[in-house]
Amino acid sequence: MKKVIVTGGAGFIGSAVCRHLVNDKKCTVLNLDKLTYAGVPESLKEVENSELYHFAQADVCDKDAVSALFAEFQPDAVMHLAAESHVDRSIDGPAAFMETNIMGTYTMLECAREYWNTLSNDRKKEFRFHHISTDEVYGSLDAEGLFEETTSYDPRSPYSASKASSDHLVKAWFHTYGFPVVITNCSNNYGPYHFPEKLIPLVILNALDEKPLPIYGKGDNIRDWLYVEDHARALVTVVESGRMGETYNVGGRNERTNLEVVETICDILDELRPRGAGIYKDLITFVTDRPGHDARYAIDATKLENELGWKAQENFDTGIRRTIQWYLNNDWWWRPIREGRYSGERLGKGA
Repeated sequence: MKKVIVTGGAGFIGSAVCRHLVNDKKCTVLNLDKLTYAGVPESLKEVENSELYHFAQADVCDKDAVSALFAEFQPDAVMHLAAESHVDRSIDGPAAFMETNIMGTYTMLECAREYWNTLSNDRKKEFRFHHISTDEVYGSLDAEGLFEETTSYDPRSPYSASKASSDHLVKAWFHTYGFPVVITNCSNNYGPYHFPEKLIPLVILNALDEKPLPIYGKGDNIRDWLYVEDHARALVTVVESGRMGETYNVGGRNERTNLEVVETICDILDELRPRGAGIYKDLITFVTDRPGHDARYAIDATKLENELGWKAQENFDTGIRRTIQWYLNNDWWWRPIREGRYSGERLGKGA
């Protein structure tokens, strides 16, 4: 790959992908992002002045704008990450999730297919459309078992239903048109530049502000945690080397209950930034669970590991420490967000 369009490149995972492509892969990148509330251009600070990095503010639902960018940029691949992504927000306002995640993916597929049809045979064979999705499309696991690529879809929230729909669209474009696609479904990400509505950055920043640390229900819901830079490497590996039409699951093999995650953050903060009085666990507050809260997610990443040779470099203990240290060192990034766009209020009550 020499030239890649990354949609949603100002978001959490998208910005990590852009940084990896520019810094490590020396690819020319066009970041196509609408810059909604969760799009933070400052996340691209370390690459924004590179001659390899380009930005276009556009909506993935705007067919004319997207088609024009394809024609001008002439990409070798598309990495489609643009999506509304927060389950709690999908409970409170599902319409945006249907529009961006379903119709936006349809528009990207059609614009990419029209562009692909103009390419020479050699370039057609090399082109890939990589759709980035979530393990939440598989539903909820019991205490045993892992999500595999063959696991049946069983989405439980408006967010996961919209992502399941987009996955099916991508697969249909492969089977119907022979359009060259790959799909990845990932476990929960964490790391630097994570918008502070999600559990880990919310807890870190609430703790630093001496605010309550909210945990849904009893805190026994289990997630498999994946460090975002490991995920970015996996995504680029799949778009470069994945088999056309295949799905690859990406997971960190780091299952933790939500309570364990919060308590780990508290213990590390006690070491790195002690409170004036007491310990951070004193701030933990159990709140009413959100509607339809899946019990457990866990990914089997064997296919990705064995076929393409990817391995996560961070385990949860090393990754969470790096993440907390990053937030301690980079209030220039998160403080304007906390003071403006999102101050930590409860979302996803479903009422």
